[in-house]
Amino acid sequence: MHPMSQFDHSDLDGRLLKLLLAVLETGSITAAAQRLGVTQSAVSHLLNKLRAITGDALFVKSGRGIVATARAEALGAQARELLAGMQRFAHSGVFDPAQWRTRFTIAANDFQREVLLPPLMARLRMQAPGVALQVIPSGVPSLEMLRHEHCQLVISPRPPEGTDILQKRLFSDEYRVFYDAAQRSAPTSKAGYLAAEHATVVYEGQRALDLDQWLAARGVHRNFRVTVPGFSGLASFIRGTALLCTAPGLLQGHLLQGLASVKAPLPCPAMPMYMVWHLRHQQDAAHRWLRAQLQAVVAPALAQRH
Repeated sequence: MHPMSQFDHSDLDGRLLKLLLAVLETGSITAAAQRLGVTQSAVSHLLNKLRAITGDALFVKSGRGIVATARAEALGAQARELLAGMQRFAHSGVFDPAQWRTRFTIAANDFQREVLLPPLMARLRMQAPGVALQVIPSGVPSLEMLRHEHCQLVISPRPPEGTDILQKRLFSDEYRVFYDAAQRSAPTSKAGYLAAEHATVVYEGQRALDLDQWLAARGVHRNFRVTVPGFSGLASFIRGTALLCTAPGLLQGHLLQGLASVKAPLPCPAMPMYMVWHLRHQQDAAHRWLRAQLQAVVAPALAQRH
């Protein structure tokens, strides 16, 4: 390792900061090299340079893998802020999406992913062909996803609350009852609806849909014969059966295409949808542009509603 005196803060650059985050987030030299598109020896060389600058081991061996030191974890948070600042610096003039080169990560569950993200990608391919879109599951969105830059944007009906988290409502959708018209008639009464057998979504960790929690809290209990981990699993259980599922109406043109649907025969809340981001991206020209593109695909998506 080089003596500390040979280095000072001006030896730091964006590559070293990205390297630190890649090793932190993947927990592996090999995976970091794959993410950055460089060799493992290049990662090791740059890591040694970073160790010399910071005067810390940063990562130490633990079993077969490596583990970050407390200093590396703390520096990771600073690195994210510095990289965000560099991006703002680069885009402080007139932002040209055609010149933008990045991998933009959005967290979304299958409903949002199906309805909003393909048309967003179509816009990116036309206007910002250098932007690769990475979609990860949002689950129950957490503050850490945004604070630790696991993603740059979350689309969810449940925005996490934090003083450094910003949100904007994209749309509101109504729940509809979907069924196979070849197998049964529409449930037009509350009694008929409650007497039927149902399929619904229960996410990982036994998290029920907001609607199902809302109805259960009001004493509305249904006979669930099938639960699946996402909306994409519902249609194959409804087709060819008398089962009902109650889901966002927008899915009529997507994951539940081909099924009949009617307005729910009992009161149901609307389902709001938000885009959520971290305060550090609020003024970033590139991020603002992408948020505007997402908003622009909402109206055409809503036009496909039943």
